[in-house]
Amino acid sequence: MLRPPRDEAAPADVASAETAPAVDARTRRLLEAPIVPLLIRLAWPNVLIMLAQASAGLIETFWVAKLGTDALAAMALVFPAVMLMTTLSAGALGGSISSAVARALGAGRREAADALVLHALALSFVFGISFAAIFLQFGRQIYGALGGSGGALEAALLYSNVVFLGTPLTWTMNGLASVVRGTGNMLVPAIVICVGVALLIPISPLLIFGFGPIPGLGIVGGGLALVAYSAGGTAVLAGYILSGRNAARLRWVRLDWAALSSITRVGALSSLQSIQTNVIVAGATALVAIHGGVDAVAGFGTGVRLEYLLIPLIFGIGAPMVAMVGTNFGAGRGERAMGIALAGAGLAFLVTQAIGLAAAAFPEVWLSLFSAEPGMIAAGSSYLRIVGPFYGFFGIGLALYFAAQGTGRLFWPVLAGFLRVAIGLGGGWVALRLTGSIAALFAALSAALLVYAATVLAAVGSRAWLR
Repeated sequence: MLRPPRDEAAPADVASAETAPAVDARTRRLLEAPIVPLLIRLAWPNVLIMLAQASAGLIETFWVAKLGTDALAAMALVFPAVMLMTTLSAGALGGSISSAVARALGAGRREAADALVLHALALSFVFGISFAAIFLQFGRQIYGALGGSGGALEAALLYSNVVFLGTPLTWTMNGLASVVRGTGNMLVPAIVICVGVALLIPISPLLIFGFGPIPGLGIVGGGLALVAYSAGGTAVLAGYILSGRNAARLRWVRLDWAALSSITRVGALSSLQSIQTNVIVAGATALVAIHGGVDAVAGFGTGVRLEYLLIPLIFGIGAPMVAMVGTNFGAGRGERAMGIALAGAGLAFLVTQAIGLAAAAFPEVWLSLFSAEPGMIAAGSSYLRIVGPFYGFFGIGLALYFAAQGTGRLFWPVLAGFLRVAIGLGGGWVALRLTGSIAALFAALSAALLVYAATVLAAVGSRAWLR
């Protein structure tokens, strides 16, 4: 019978004495190496992998945009759903898998870490099937509620149905990558996904526009290319784990609730964080659609893609934070875990704030990659100029969420997320009613990011997240 990881931190010297014989070299490095150099060394391949994974969606958007404004608006409608799938599978459930594996290895429980691999696969597949069923059954209603209509709605359904048929593969790929990341190995998932994106670059336009005997499938071809990408990544990562080279190996054990709960209890709260982020974007998209029309939706949707691009970028920093914090927390080293959290938050702030300021200064550089429509450029530029300077606070809040995920205690990040939703959407709706300007909505979204970061940072600074 597997036991879930301990919630109480044991004294560091006792934990070290008890676990030293079972701790491999990679785990020992997470427990003892200098924090900032180790974090950077682990983060850079993971940043690369997440940027590559996000680039898959951007590649799709770049090519699909050439099919016209309806197709671009369709991508804006489907994109929040696709990102919700990605953040839930890689960030919420995936981070929970990494956290459980890291805490088990940090506590010296190698057999428990091995058994978690099968449990991670089972959960990933079940959630993937469930997610696919929702969007295949209710896609029209969901995208209609987001403001989709006419040609944009029909194109959104074509793309969505293909992508979500392949959703179980996406969840399985991210679940396997999370198992590997939980051991502190960031390089293998980075290589697998970067190679997959490199192959996606020629495959996507080939299937969208056709070439020679291969017919052009339009927006459906873009969806098929993403499914092929997930299938290839799943096969390679499964082969790596089955080869026995991963620190956590697949064991054919009976599924056990204690092992499942060590993942799902963290994943349930983690999913709220992911849902909150996507609810804000989906809700803001609906408000923009009501007040601005198709061009405004396309502009906001294209602008907010840059904010969405920050999520995998921060995840690139946050995934090693989950492994580092989880391993140290499992070994009873709470103060070192807090030092890792603050170092990661600082690094995330520097990177995301630089991107936000650049986007605010030169919004057309980003937006013109996708369209030259004046209405689209105007709406997207307004969003980036107002919200871009606050991107650094998004970086702080999300990085500290990953740190809390490593401890398995997510009350404060989830509370901060609810405050962000209330201020961003509730305050944005009131601002729109009072002013009639979508710029007022964007100002509310900016204030929401500031409150989000301040709430989580206060909890970490007071050590409330460790209690």
